[in-house]
Amino acid sequence: MLLRSLLAMAELRLELVTGEDELDRPIRWVVTTDLLDPGRYLRGRELVLTGLVWRTGPADSETFVRALAGAGVSGLAAWDLRLGTIPEDLVEACRRHRLPLFKVPEDVAFATVTEEVVRHLSGARAADLTAVLDRHRRLVEGTGLGAVVDLVGHCHVLSPTGRVVAGPPPPDPAALARAFLTASRLPHHVPALDASIFPVGPDDTPRAADWFIALDGDFAGWPPERHTLAGELAAIVALERARLRAEDRSSQEVVTAAFAGEVAEPEGLPFPVVAVAASSQGALRPGELRTVLSEAVAGAHPVVGMLDDEAIALVPFTGQDVAAAVQDALDFLSPGLPGGRIAVGVGDTAMATGLRGAIEEARYARRLAATRTAPVCVVRHDELATHVLLLASVPDDVRQMFKVRLLDPLHAYDEVHGADLVRTLETFLHNSGSWTRCAEQLHLHVNSVRYRIQRIQDLTGRDLSRLEDRVDFFLALLV
Repeated sequence: MLLRSLLAMAELRLELVTGEDELDRPIRWVVTTDLLDPGRYLRGRELVLTGLVWRTGPADSETFVRALAGAGVSGLAAWDLRLGTIPEDLVEACRRHRLPLFKVPEDVAFATVTEEVVRHLSGARAADLTAVLDRHRRLVEGTGLGAVVDLVGHCHVLSPTGRVVAGPPPPDPAALARAFLTASRLPHHVPALDASIFPVGPDDTPRAADWFIALDGDFAGWPPERHTLAGELAAIVALERARLRAEDRSSQEVVTAAFAGEVAEPEGLPFPVVAVAASSQGALRPGELRTVLSEAVAGAHPVVGMLDDEAIALVPFTGQDVAAAVQDALDFLSPGLPGGRIAVGVGDTAMATGLRGAIEEARYARRLAATRTAPVCVVRHDELATHVLLLASVPDDVRQMFKVRLLDPLHAYDEVHGADLVRTLETFLHNSGSWTRCAEQLHLHVNSVRYRIQRIQDLTGRDLSRLEDRVDFFLALLV
């Protein structure tokens, strides 16, 4: 409620004596006082009523008004019943301290003024509370964050890839997302866009699995109220995100049923689809892994769920190169995955009856991706039609044992004699057992190559003229 509202209350008939330029001051409460210095009892933004009992002479007006101005009072309403007027010294003191002064009619009791103002204040607060409750009601009823963001204004809720979750699209969502993922500390101001970004999740949540908020301006210069608003908005966004995650049970049910071979054609999932499997080593918890995979293929409206510790996405095929899109998205998100690796496998397209096979194919490709050293590795299904698939499906300890038994004798001999047997073996196999080509690449005489190959056979007990022994050596060199 503002001071100018007092003049619109016909039942009070208040008259403005001075302070016309200050009528936009808010009124928080009404206080009646007869103390000469009531400052210690005031908290600011009050409308003070007084009958001037405190006044014994003109000097008292300066003392009284200075105390009110110092306490941050919004306005003063007065009447001296004994004099039948407002003393000029009080009017002058109010002008000097820029304190609006109202004249209360002789026949209007201070209690009436207090009652009417408090009634209006209560109505305004009820309206504010109604607006807040309505905002939350719309959120709970499923109209989403749009209604809340619209009320805040100049606000955007974005995913870590720059996808707009709520609010109008910002000028450069990708730049905001990049700033969010790479900022050393949040909140963070992006000078090029004059926007401040705030996290939605807790500080220990990997950013690649989180949303964030962008508000116009530099947060460093904001008043405390705006900082509080940003915190409250982040809390509301976090609640909405948690609600959406909790409600998204149907996707998990579809993935589980598809892998069990129990789904003929899930509702809302157009075919053909591409299955994508993802795992994380040290970067994400299971729920966060699912979120990151969902974000990586968000443009295709996937169905995403978990199978053991793997996230599985069923992505409607639209002709897009799903593997390339996932690689690009994860590369973009990688600054938000400190110290962790993500392995992804992408299967071939499949119809409803082939969902289980498509998921298995993606999981095999994911296992192959996990054997590679890149922080973000995506393997396509077409890489599975080779011997590499067999290596990927063998446990690590078995593969290492196989390699050690076959190649360790050669490594040991090379260390002692500098014979370069391992390199000779690798060159010999890459040239399909051709003595001449192997000798040319190693810049050796053919007889030297023959001598080395014989030494390899003596040390390992294998015969390189046999196909099966050549295959064993070839696989051991790949492990």
